[in-house]
Amino acid sequence: MLPEGRPAYRILHLSDLHLVPWQQTKRRWVSTLAGIRPDLVVSTGDLLAHRDAVPVVLDALGGLLDRPGLFVHGSNDYFAPVVKNPARYLLPDDGRRSVHGERLPTADLDAALVDAGWVDLDNARVSLDSAGLRVEAVGTDDAHLGYDRYAEVAGPARQGTDLFLGVTHAPYLRVLDAMVSDGVGLVLAGHTHGGQLCLPGGRALVTNCDLEPARAKGLSRHRAGSGGEEGWLHVSAGLGTSPTAPVRFACPPEATLLTLVPRASGRG
Repeated sequence: MLPEGRPAYRILHLSDLHLVPWQQTKRRWVSTLAGIRPDLVVSTGDLLAHRDAVPVVLDALGGLLDRPGLFVHGSNDYFAPVVKNPARYLLPDDGRRSVHGERLPTADLDAALVDAGWVDLDNARVSLDSAGLRVEAVGTDDAHLGYDRYAEVAGPARQGTDLFLGVTHAPYLRVLDAMVSDGVGLVLAGHTHGGQLCLPGGRALVTNCDLEPARAKGLSRHRAGSGGEEGWLHVSAGLGTSPTAPVRFACPPEATLLTLVPRASGRG
């Protein structure tokens, strides 16, 4: 993953907290993650699920805000969840989106995270020196709502980049293909909740996007079309659910610490 001779690099991947003010146990658990002291924290969206959740999110992140961080948004960072028929997730995507819920204080969340030093990667890119590495990252706003505008920030990494990251909320193939075609080595995404209601053993039935269920969570290889470039994809199963559907089965919540290491000598 990293060039030879570079130090190992640790990324804490958080996604889909869907925090509401009364979730004290989740809030306390997330706050313990600061003790890991990762080199980089990446949030792939849906931190919010309530109009009063911004202070709750900031309290939960706590000491993680003292670490370098990147974030993008999911739909629940913009709109409060609404009650819907859960069977819709088992049907083909009809293109309808939940944009009629209460508008959430997204700007307040952004301002607080940016003030803490985190970088907003919604349709943006950034280069930073981090733990001895030259890291470049490119991100999109939520593809599930059609807010992604990757073409505006597309392109290969700058010369001398040690690690090229892609960050997006919903792992739609159009975004993954575009990022990997540009040479992104690792794409981080969330949104799927790992399938949320899985078969025994953790097999996902749906992803709520066009990514195949077999890759609803965890690490996999992604090839950009037939014979195209190839990179890594990590999809987080996330730490929460919509408060209107607070059930997970055979799919425990997760935060993931990814340790990237140099490529073996002679390998691509």
